[in-house]
Amino acid sequence: MFGYVIVNEQELKIKDYKKYKGVYCGLCQTLKHQYGPFGQLCLNNDMTFMALLHMSLYEDETCSRERDYRCFLHPVKKIHIYENEHLEYAADMTLLLSYYLAQDHWRDDRRPEAFIQIHILRKKVRKICQTYPRQFRAVKNYVYRLEAAQRAGESDLDKLAGLTGTMLGEIFNRKNDIWAHMLKNVGFYLGKYIYIMDAYEDLEQDIKKGSFNPLIPLKSASDFEDQIFGILDMMMAECARAFELLPLNMDVEILRNILYAGVWSKYMKVRSDRLKAEEVKDESL
Repeated sequence: MFGYVIVNEQELKIKDYKKYKGVYCGLCQTLKHQYGPFGQLCLNNDMTFMALLHMSLYEDETCSRERDYRCFLHPVKKIHIYENEHLEYAADMTLLLSYYLAQDHWRDDRRPEAFIQIHILRKKVRKICQTYPRQFRAVKNYVYRLEAAQRAGESDLDKLAGLTGTMLGEIFNRKNDIWAHMLKNVGFYLGKYIYIMDAYEDLEQDIKKGSFNPLIPLKSASDFEDQIFGILDMMMAECARAFELLPLNMDVEILRNILYAGVWSKYMKVRSDRLKAEEVKDESL
């Protein structure tokens, strides 16, 4: 489900891209330090964005450590990475989400790798649940309610997307402080965007497999693509509105790059591929 909240590299200044990579690689190393090599496999861009957001919002309170690191995947040049409490929190949330996502994959598709992942992560996740009971309850309730809604054949796209939004809003709200409401809103609308985007990307595959997808009833509409773009655009507009209310000073251009350009990268690729496939299909007829 995750992996849509990415940077648009072409629009970033070199120094900003280096900072983003430093945080991304910092999260990778934090996952390795806290959960071993298997934790690194759970790395995603969405939690990197959250870590950057928290680092900017709590800039005065953050004690970051910086160091140069030579990654075995990129051994030629050392990477400047960051280590701090926000990356540690992002690593914990990454693992928590990965665990429940693996449960979903096992339930739906009986993927062997998901079964292995569940058993490897279970003990580690139990510790996270004790440390962050509010976030744990949000994720657990989300999984339960989403599964129940899908079983019932729920067709209300806004309601289904709202479940993901509510869950991600609680995760973005790390400290439950004066910024809680705005952070929840950023996470809420970003979560709705992610859910709809995931359904949009998987649409053809779900139709072939006979799997649940809330966009299937809308697929036959002549303005389907315009409808989806309009919904996604609305979600990101609300997300950006909440984001701009936060008193951010550090790395604002990177964060804006992600929210205003990066999140659309995957959408544009999926839409382009779908339109090309439809053109080929029409020509074959």
